[in-house]
Formats: sequence, C-alpha cells, structure tokens
Amino acid sequence: MGDVLAGFHAVWEFESDSVLIRYERGIRTPKLFQALGERRIPLAAVEGVTLAPGRRGTVVLRLRPRPGADPLMEAAEGQLKEGSDPYRLVLPAERETLAEYYADELKGLLTESGPADRHLVAAPEAPRQFKAYDGKASFDGTSVQFRWSWTGASSTKWKAGDQSFTVAELSGVEWRSPEVFEGHLRLIRRSPGPAAPAQPDQDPAAVVFGLGYGPVHESLPFAAAVLAAVRTRGPVPAIPAPARRDPADIAERIRHLGELHQAGLVTDEEFSTKKAELLAEL
Repeated sequence: MGDVLAGFHAVWEFESDSVLIRYERGIRTPKLFQALGERRIPLAAVEGVTLAPGRRGTVVLRLRPRPGADPLMEAAEGQLKEGSDPYRLVLPAERETLAEYYADELKGLLTESGPADRHLVAAPEAPRQFKAYDGKASFDGTSVQFRWSWTGASSTKWKAGDQSFTVAELSGVEWRSPEVFEGHLRLIRRSPGPAAPAQPDQDPAAVVFGLGYGPVHESLPFAAAVLAAVRTRGPVPAIPAPARRDPADIAERIRHLGELHQAGLVTDEEFSTKKAELLAEL
C-alpha cells in the first residue's frame, strides 16, 4: 500500500508484505516502545486485525500476531500491560474511518493463521544487558553471563559463582514481569541435571527482579534476544567481551566473600576455593 498512519506513540507504514512500525520517543511514550525503536512485522506473522473504541475519544487499531511468530511476544507470554502492547496503534476517534480503511486493506492481505513454526519477526539485537536485583545479566549473541551482586545475591548463588551459559546449552527462557511479585528471568537448560531450585533466588540459572531492577524495557528485549538465538541455534550480532575483570570488582567480591565466611555461610574450603578462582581472573 505504501501509506503511513500516525497515531499516539507510533507511526505505521504499510507495505505490500509487511507493516513497518516506528515508535516515537518522548516522556509519555512507553519505555518499551522507545527501547524497540523500530520493528518490521511481516504480514505472514499476523493472523488478524481489529479496530475497537479506545479510551478518552480514541480508537485502537491492533494487529494480532500468530503464536510463536514474534520472540518478544513469546517471551512476554501475555504479561504486557495494554498500554505497552507493541501491536497497538492508538488514534484520535475522528480518524476512525481512515483506520477502518487500513484495517480492511490489511485483512485482505492476510493469508496465514495458527502457530508459526519459526520466528518471523526479527528479535532485538545483541549485545544486551541489564541490572537485576541480585546480579548483572549480559548476552553477547552466543552466551549469557550472570555476575552476582554482593548486595543482593543469595549465599547459594555466591557459592555457585558467576555463571555462563552458551546458547547451545539452552532450550528456552522463562520471563516473569518485574511489575509483578517474584519477577525473574530464568534460563531453561537442555540438560538440567539435578532438579533446578523452585525459587529463582536460589537458582544460579536465574536472576530476580526488584523495584527498579530488571525493568520491562530492558529485561524483555533481553529475554527475546536469547530466546530467538536458542530457537535458531545460531548467534546474533555480537561484540567481544573484555578479557580481564576489573581489579576493584574482584577486591570487592573477595571482601564480600570474607563477610560470608565470617558469618558461617561458606566453609573454610569454599572460601579458599572461591577466593583462588577470583584471584585467577586478575
């Protein structure tokens, strides 16, 4: 079609085989939209279009993606609030006739429905990182790294040490919104071995969220990028990680390890082993 429809927070550009969505930047624009920036949605990834009345004199044009077609929505699992749905375009009510025209045009171009056998919408690109309550998570396109925070990580995670998981080791990602109680991001391994702890704060393959930690606009694109890489078993664009750790960071970790040792949370042997591992990273 080649036409453009501008609404609140986003502009949709209609093409013959896709809809290009450009999200605006601004103080009132949801942070997730700003983080996404721009997304191209192939019509093959869409199974429906709806137009409905919105709030306060608006109408809402929405695309309904096919299950499994978009790694972002697959990772979200229906947890996004309505205002943060990247497939909604909110317009003034006086533009309803125009919106109805585009809705009808789109419906005439849709040919697919039901679950998709692969991701059809591009995932957010790596590298990705965010700060959780109990550590820092980073993804370079080939592996996920968890570095525990001495102020938030449980003694179980400190004993296990910082974690690294290659894409080949993983079978999926579990994301629970930081906007609900017990929000977390957990990596699901192909060969988990012993049963993983039920509580994510005790699971070295998970990071937990808290107030101000792991916000949706950072942790959800992260989860989607990892999930997409897992599904394809191939890397997304990456940058090399630094070879050496910051000596100040190592010193702080050793100091905290000593506190855990003095409190009786780690044994003499565990303290010596972990301290040697940290010193070896210098």
